[in-house]
Amino acid sequence: MTEQIILSEIYRLPESMKQEVLHFIAFLKETRAAEKQQMEKPKSKRVFGRTKGKYTLAPDFDAPLDDFKDYM
Repeated sequence: MTEQIILSEIYRLPESMKQEVLHFIAFLKETRAAEKQQMEKPKSKRVFGRTKGKYTLAPDFDAPLDDFKDYM
């Protein structure tokens, strides 16, 4: 049903606008292909220990917080 409506509308267009429709269809195909290619890219593998040494914890990291003294 949708295809019939689209085709009937295209038949009513002047030739110059039909060319624009054709260019738009090509654009849509290229965009879809690019999106599909992006989705199929293999994700980089995680490397264990990559950030070793970049972050340090405070010596009192596990110490209780003063804000919670009332609850302890």
